[in-house]
Amino acid sequence: MSDHPCIKRYTAFEGSQRFASGTLKEVASAVFSRLGAEPQEPVLIFDDETGEVVDLDPRIAIPEEGSPEAPKGRGRPKLGVIAREITLLPRHWDWLNAQPGGASVTLRKLVEEARRAGSEQEGKRQAQTRAYRFMSALAGDERGYEDALRALYAQDQPAFEAHMQTWPEDVRAYTCALAAPAFPKGETHA
Repeated sequence: MSDHPCIKRYTAFEGSQRFASGTLKEVASAVFSRLGAEPQEPVLIFDDETGEVVDLDPRIAIPEEGSPEAPKGRGRPKLGVIAREITLLPRHWDWLNAQPGGASVTLRKLVEEARRAGSEQEGKRQAQTRAYRFMSALAGDERGYEDALRALYAQDQPAFEAHMQTWPEDVRAYTCALAAPAFPKGETHA
């Protein structure tokens, strides 16, 4: 759901109305302004990547996107490489060290290959979880909620969308956006 893959995005709702989307700093600013105007309904912030509700403490400063959050350890921090320890049997180390490029190169290649092989299924599972979290928080009392959940996990997009027809527009639109990767590619419905 993010325009830029490295910047986390958030969305804020007052009741069932979406009123802000953007970085955490942008959404927090909009939320604190809204809270100052005494909103009529509860205000919730959702992480667009996970669908989870985000708790904000107004006493804590929100770091700028991309600012260092913790001191870096060993590795190559400018390249995003973080040194960590793994435990393998001696025969595993022997095999890794015998590979062209050594253990690190071989492990990176194996991890990337595994990520590519399972990325589509994992993406669908993450989309289902993300949509479920949001739906549970904001649509649990809506008509068709349980049927929409069943359709989400059955990957039945037409049924999923049909069961949400009576939901508030912003809730329905955001739910569909969160859930979109859960459905087979090529299917689009209104």
